[in-house]
Amino acid sequence: MASKPLKIGVVGATGMVGQSFMSTLEQRQFPVAELRPFASENSLGKHITLQGRSYPIQILKPGCFDGLDLVFFSSGDDISKEWAPQAAKSGAWAVDNSAAFRMDPSIDLVVPEVNGDLLSKAKTPAVIANPNCSTIQLVVALNPLHKAFGIETVHVASYQAASGAGLPAHDELLEQSLNYKANPHPQPKNFVHALPFNCIPQIGGFTDSGFTSEEMKVMKETRKIMRAPDIRVSAFTVRVPVLNAHAEVAWVRLKKTVSREEILKVWKEAPGLVIQDDPKTSTYPMQSLASGQDPVYVGRLHQDLDDPQTWLMWVVADNIRKGAALNGIQIAERIFDIH
Repeated sequence: MASKPLKIGVVGATGMVGQSFMSTLEQRQFPVAELRPFASENSLGKHITLQGRSYPIQILKPGCFDGLDLVFFSSGDDISKEWAPQAAKSGAWAVDNSAAFRMDPSIDLVVPEVNGDLLSKAKTPAVIANPNCSTIQLVVALNPLHKAFGIETVHVASYQAASGAGLPAHDELLEQSLNYKANPHPQPKNFVHALPFNCIPQIGGFTDSGFTSEEMKVMKETRKIMRAPDIRVSAFTVRVPVLNAHAEVAWVRLKKTVSREEILKVWKEAPGLVIQDDPKTSTYPMQSLASGQDPVYVGRLHQDLDDPQTWLMWVVADNIRKGAALNGIQIAERIFDIH
């Protein structure tokens, strides 16, 4: 454990990821001496309960991070850009869940199971970037294969839950699905099109290349986290009418021909990864079962019929938990040597 309980802050404490931070800190018995939960002025007067203690919501202001050891940011890019560096200047490690710093070459982008060794080299409080949720689960499955066999190319299609767009989006899908008979053509508020009983092949805005911002994140972040700039990655991201947990199908071309048993053996030894793969009993990961769970799940592993070096796989994880809060807390546990 850390030598002493830590004084921590959570920016965006009342949001979906912020709530997941609270429940995950509780479940992992993270050593908390003090909590400063930050949210908008609309939340002033409210309290957050953690480990049997109640803490009042605060707002961001100069000096608000003074005396803290660690601050988790689960707010938007603009807030993180302004306030995460201030947290580091105040002497606190800033673990940022936004996209603000991810591709900054001077800032580490970390999935502890993949490149957690970077954290042991960092001695002075700084900003550490938490990757995109769909990238996190992908690299947890890919990195063991890259280390064992080498990877040439990855093609990935995602099936991303409503919760990836936040709590209002999650609630919109639930409410509109329940009212679908009465209103089969609801007006979307949090998506570009109505999501109930529909798939939307757009997450984020489109770039000039035709890829969306979400797809660009997956492609760029995967190479940075795995420290493998030569891997060719192509992504296609889709919003699906699922409340929580993202799924991905990946076509992975290895640098050599290996057996299914060799891949499964490597996966079994990989941290944070659970194999669910038995075609005879229709056993494979599913979003409904992964929701609320810590691991990344992988299954439906099979070899491409036309290319023996290419393997298909199905990767599922809770995007709010492992894809955000848990990964951030695991980063903190590495920094402060919490076991």
